[in-house]
Amino acid sequence: MKTEDYKNWFQQPHILLMITAAAMPISFITWSTLINNFAVEQSAFTGREIGILQSLREVPGFLSFLVVYLLLVFNEQRLALVTLALLGIGTAMTGYLPSVMGLYFTTVLASIGFHYYETCNQSLAMQWLDKKTAPQMLGKIYGFAAMAQVFTLLAIFIAVMVLSPQLGLSDIIKGGAFPAGQFGYQIIYLIAGVVTVGLACLGLFGFPLFKATNPQRKSIVLRSRYWLYYALIFMSGARRQIFVVFAGFLMVEKFGYSIGQISLLFLANAVMNIWLAPVIGKMIGRIGERAALIIEYIGLIMVFTAYAFVESATIAAGLYIVDHMFFAMAIAIKTYFQKIADPADFAGTASVSFTINHIVAVGLPAAFGLLWLISPAAVFLSGAAMAAISLLLAFNVPRHPEQGQEVVFGHRGAIGQAAE
Repeated sequence: MKTEDYKNWFQQPHILLMITAAAMPISFITWSTLINNFAVEQSAFTGREIGILQSLREVPGFLSFLVVYLLLVFNEQRLALVTLALLGIGTAMTGYLPSVMGLYFTTVLASIGFHYYETCNQSLAMQWLDKKTAPQMLGKIYGFAAMAQVFTLLAIFIAVMVLSPQLGLSDIIKGGAFPAGQFGYQIIYLIAGVVTVGLACLGLFGFPLFKATNPQRKSIVLRSRYWLYYALIFMSGARRQIFVVFAGFLMVEKFGYSIGQISLLFLANAVMNIWLAPVIGKMIGRIGERAALIIEYIGLIMVFTAYAFVESATIAAGLYIVDHMFFAMAIAIKTYFQKIADPADFAGTASVSFTINHIVAVGLPAAFGLLWLISPAAVFLSGAAMAAISLLLAFNVPRHPEQGQEVVFGHRGAIGQAAE
């Protein structure tokens, strides 16, 4: 390939979106894959502590509305890359602070980077991608991120093998505690964090500042005609916590999954998404957001109900994979909003939507952590109920959403009228 072709890559915004899409899961997936085992083995966490940890992790998400004020001072593209680097720094520090308070600190630090990066990234994607091709392009970006997850999970698995030479492959997969102990966690977390920081620096110094097609309002945007989008985001945040916090914890606490087994489970999800995410993107472009969301929520009702009563480790793993398959369907919520929104509202709405997404998420993990001690099944049945509410909301999405056609039933509001 000619040198000019490589230079052209660094002039295209969707290439930057792909690089950052790969950089984020390198740290986030590493943290997610190891955190339950690390917390139990090195910090003696129970359901109570893991619930508090996850609630603290969601506080920066709740405060994502503050991003819009940072945009008064910082360029949005630069802010996205700086906060991405902060995610890497928090991840790199995790293994060196194994105490309860230390783990809370590094989690919040990485979470600030993650949530503020995601807020900016969502806004930039809606600004840079064409409405007609956004579902397909987002599918490709999700697929590229899935490739990064595959390489990350393979690296974790190889690292466990290298750091535990006294054990065979089957021993690592079936084993309990990480034989390398705290040192092993330190090495894995450090490498993942440094790679994320490096890719963030590549984006910061290797790409020009791309101009947005539409200047963004540097204020919080709340509009009555976006109410259905807000409701879908709210329920998504509440429901997602059941999967993120307790589905993985179920694998470790109830079925005794080791790091090797958790890594293989995550790996299966990532490999599937390399193919599945672009397919889902094309499907959403073909059948529309309404049908895609209805399919997602019906599937989630069945999955969460099955979680509540599963007694087989193998079936639980299958449910986990199926559950994860529905994550790519979240593209439909983003493209639904892109179609109904004033293009100047993307940045202001992205910041407030992340706050809405985390209103329940801040307190739900801690509260459900206590419920978990009484009845794990009740936690997952609550998730099924949340999915049922989301299904009802999905039926209110028009088949062809656009400005002036935001909902099927109910208050549509007036275009351009901001709620006080």
